[in-house]
Amino acid sequence: MSSSAPAAGGTATEGRRSRMTTTRRLSVMMMAMTVLVLTGGAVGAAALSHTAAVSNRLADRISPARTAVSRLESGLLEQVAAVRGYVITGDPALLRPYEEGVAAEGATARRARDLLADEPEARRELDGALALADRWRADYPTRLIAARRAGSTPTELAPIVERARLASDAARDALTALEARLDRVQAAGRADLDHARALRDVLFVAILATLLLSSIVISALVRVTVLRPLGRLGDSVRQVARGDFDHRLSPEGPADIARLTVDVETMRQRVVDALKTSRRHRDALEQQAAELRRSNEDLEQFAYVASHDLQEPLRKVASFCQMLQRRYAEQLDERARQYIGYAVDGATRMQNLINDLLAFSRIGRVYGDDREVDLAEMLAQAESNLSGPIAEAGAEIVSDPLPVVHGDPTLLTMLWQNLIGNAVKFRSGDRAPRIRVEVTEEAAGWSFAVADNGIGIEPQYADKIFLIFQRLHPRGSYDGTGIGLAICKKIVEYHGGTLRLDDEHTGGARFVFTLPKPAAVAVPEQRGVATPVAAPGGA
Repeated sequence: MSSSAPAAGGTATEGRRSRMTTTRRLSVMMMAMTVLVLTGGAVGAAALSHTAAVSNRLADRISPARTAVSRLESGLLEQVAAVRGYVITGDPALLRPYEEGVAAEGATARRARDLLADEPEARRELDGALALADRWRADYPTRLIAARRAGSTPTELAPIVERARLASDAARDALTALEARLDRVQAAGRADLDHARALRDVLFVAILATLLLSSIVISALVRVTVLRPLGRLGDSVRQVARGDFDHRLSPEGPADIARLTVDVETMRQRVVDALKTSRRHRDALEQQAAELRRSNEDLEQFAYVASHDLQEPLRKVASFCQMLQRRYAEQLDERARQYIGYAVDGATRMQNLINDLLAFSRIGRVYGDDREVDLAEMLAQAESNLSGPIAEAGAEIVSDPLPVVHGDPTLLTMLWQNLIGNAVKFRSGDRAPRIRVEVTEEAAGWSFAVADNGIGIEPQYADKIFLIFQRLHPRGSYDGTGIGLAICKKIVEYHGGTLRLDDEHTGGARFVFTLPKPAAVAVPEQRGVATPVAAPGGA
């Protein structure tokens, strides 16, 4: 497919593109919605403010003022009744309500004046009524109380009492008129409040309707101008994702969506080119895999030959040399017997090397008995296999409680056997071997350490000791082929861990290795059948 195809498709659909981007369209829509919301909010706030003002005037001014005027009127009635009762009975206790009423009237009058500060006409009526009450108190109660105390009878004071009643009625009538005015103001305020609430409700309904209609319009515009082109783009992308790589994407809609479509089309073309390249690489890999399978088959055949055909001549050489030594021992001189010993020793060492190579090659290829393994049992099995050398050296082995891991029991037994065997083999000549197995639980698994009090290993050989057939001592000093630690390292790495020499440890050697927890380990599937083998020679 030519890479110029998208350009041709884009030219054919140029008229379907929009010069306005999706961001700009959405910005215009959001600005319009914002203007509507702000306008509606301002109108609604004005309506709410007017409603609150009317409600506050009624609740905070008119209603409390009406209550205060009612208290003034009832207080005046109590004062008149107290004075009249004293005139009739002469009981001084009846004057107490009068005195308390006069004191309370002052506070109530001040509160009423404060509440009616914004109502000038009602304030004037209140001042007039209070002036009539003060005139009544100045003209009559004091005279009547003094005359009664002087010994005047109620009959003698009746004319004054009547004039006092008329004066108090005038003050009460003024307060009643003020109450009527406040009732009218209160009724008008309630009507205004109802009107304001109705207007507020109408405005809110209108604002909600406008916002709803605007949302519908904006949703329709977004669907037509944005979502529909995006939906077509998504359908085309899914069609390509399902495997139709020849499907061509045509740009349409806003400018940025059209550019995105062109970019996706370019990516599709690159995917097609990469797919062709990957197919060529896959064919090459399949060919290499076939060659690798043939190579593995050759290696397996070589392993079989090494384990059978190559060892048979070595066994014959060693056997016939030993027969020569036994049968013709009296006819051979010392040098001939020494040469026969060299031949037998060489054949034996060659057999050991072949067996160790076979054991090394089988790790990760033959053993496949992967399951939950109790390392304590594997350590006990290794100690049993090494019971002879351990008893001969008088070695002491101390171990922490060992966990259960996922792995191959044969390989893990081989690991313990090599590490413990090396600790026993490379012991110090002046003390009995003491081997300590430690374990520490970590987040991802366990860390194990095998420490001894033997001859130790210099830090500069920390890497060399894990190489195959690498020995730090002459061949005659210690037995073995020098492959033991290489096998240990391969076993640990096969189980997903690491093995190293602790170069900071003194007074012997200390090997540290890690193994993952059962839930985290992932041992690859192996071909072949697990075949138990004896542990190879140590390092």
